[in-house]
Amino acid sequence: MTDRDAGPATALDATPAPHPRTELDAELSAPLRLSIVAALSRVGEAEFAAVRDAVETNDAELSRQVSRLEKAGYLEVSKQRSGRYAKTWLSLTAEGLAVFRGHVDALRRITG
Repeated sequence: MTDRDAGPATALDATPAPHPRTELDAELSAPLRLSIVAALSRVGEAEFAAVRDAVETNDAELSRQVSRLEKAGYLEVSKQRSGRYAKTWLSLTAEGLAVFRGHVDALRRITG
């Protein structure tokens, strides 16, 4: 009897546990949103323009993605006065950091 006779399950260890892809977060499956959260995971909070430059996007697109992440509870947005101007600060929430770490862990398990 050859390995082929045993069936396809011998080549890939079929385990009863769900595949790690089921643990990927839908909001972080978009590359730009993942990049935003990854950048903030390293510093905790950053000014809008710094995040925009770090993830190489424009103001409008960053604003759209930040709104989605804020609605999901992953980011907080605050305004701080700096002289005559208000600056927008983005900070990662505890939930956002936990979801990001889980997402990255699932990616690592998928890619081996």
